[in-house]
Amino acid sequence: MNTVVRKIISIDESKCDGCGLCIPSCEEGALQIVDGKARLVKDIYCDGLGNCLGECPQGAIEMIEREAEPFDEKAVEERLKNLETVAPAREAEISFCCGGSIERELGNPAEQPAESRASDTEQGRPEAELTHWPVQLHLVNPQARFLQGADLLIAADCVPFAYADFHRDFLAERSLVIGCPKLDDVDAYHKKLVEIFRLNDLKSITLVHMEVGCCFGLSRLVRSALQESRAETELREIVVGVDGSIKE
Repeated sequence: MNTVVRKIISIDESKCDGCGLCIPSCEEGALQIVDGKARLVKDIYCDGLGNCLGECPQGAIEMIEREAEPFDEKAVEERLKNLETVAPAREAEISFCCGGSIERELGNPAEQPAESRASDTEQGRPEAELTHWPVQLHLVNPQARFLQGADLLIAADCVPFAYADFHRDFLAERSLVIGCPKLDDVDAYHKKLVEIFRLNDLKSITLVHMEVGCCFGLSRLVRSALQESRAETELREIVVGVDGSIKE
């Protein structure tokens, strides 16, 4: 078996949570979920270009140099043909690992049937304004369609529970990502936000967080990521009190 020293991906299994977001980004089909972890199937399938690097919310994938079999384009062609025949099973495998991470468009609430919206209004139910899924920052692909050229709403996890009119006053006509700087991986958040700001030519950014101390960490995080991305997008910050009132 001939080997060469070349660039190839490496996956840190201690960081990988098996979400499967990296798999669609690999056009060569070199990645697969095995026992709940993303794995490189064979060295010959990895071209070393690293299209999957920015897709991992946990930062589990990196590019290294090591001895490996050369990239084999013919082997990749054969593998892709085989994968076409098992595509439904492959999609099911990814969904089983983390169905909530699969990108979905829920449609524009304004385009819902008029009778349905009227019925909701008559019965006192607020209209849902969410147009996409996922919303958790760790699960959002920085290149997701719903981010491109969007008015982005970044909300702390607790805001929708404290502020009753969250959908109507904040979420309408915006794309949403949510997070908690106290409970989640702040470094991963920072990297993800930099990519989102850098890649998507956002129209505006609205940050809504609670008045509690830990939430101001989200403000610092967003501002730092915006500065590092060098995006010139307007940022509006709103603070919500624990009593549901607007503080700023």
